[in-house]
Formats: sequence, C-alpha cells, structure tokens
Amino acid sequence: HERAGSTNIIHLHGELKKARSSKNESLISDYHQAIKIGDLASDNSQLRPHIVWFGEQVPNMDLATEITQTADLFVIIGSTMQVYPAASLLHFVPVNAKIVYIDPNPDVQLGNNLVVIKEKASAGMLELVEKYLPD
Repeated sequence: HERAGSTNIIHLHGELKKARSSKNESLISDYHQAIKIGDLASDNSQLRPHIVWFGEQVPNMDLATEITQTADLFVIIGSTMQVYPAASLLHFVPVNAKIVYIDPNPDVQLGNNLVVIKEKASAGMLELVEKYLPD
C-alpha cells in the first residue's frame, strides 16, 4: 500500500521490513535483511521480525475496530476469513455499509449488503471500481 501511495494504513499483523526488540515491542526499526541469532536491538535484546505471531495480541485491533465502525464501504481482498481477531472486524461493519469480498474462492456468508467478486485481487479491484464505486 505504501508503494502505491497510500498514507493512512493500519498494519494489523506488523511489517516484514521492520524489526523490533524481543523485550520492548515499541522499540521498532527499519530492517531489510534476514535476522540472525545475535542481531541485537538497541536495548541489547535479540531482534525479531516486527510481525504478530499466532497467539500474540494484535496491537492495532482496537483502532481497526473503531475505524471499521465508521465504514461506508468495507473491502476484503484475498482473505480466507479464518484468522482471528482480524476476521472479526466484519462484525463491526455498520449494517448499512456495503461489504465487497474479492477472492477467487470466497468463503463468507453475509446479508444483503455483501457483494462477492470471484476474482484475483487485481481483476477484482478493477470490477469494484467500475461497478460499485461512485464517480
């Protein structure tokens, strides 16, 4: 998203091009190489990828929930909708908002406000823009 020019992004599951301290999760730095045993953060703890592993808390989940509750349009692209808590965001979409699910093999059942586009991301986004977004 950043490479495409987006500026207001919430990384729910972290960022692969960053690393953080294994003791202090707020000590984050850009890191563009493989992390090895012995690579240390500035607090002398082992560096680890700045991503959320299974079983860890998703740090931006509350913010994502708040934003979801204000959505007019909620777009899901290429998700199995099986990984929680991120998949639970769907339950916070306002009842009058349109939900668009783009995936070649979609696996979600919702009410009348759901539009399913059975395509890969690029083709699905083109269809979304052409058919469902206002001019």
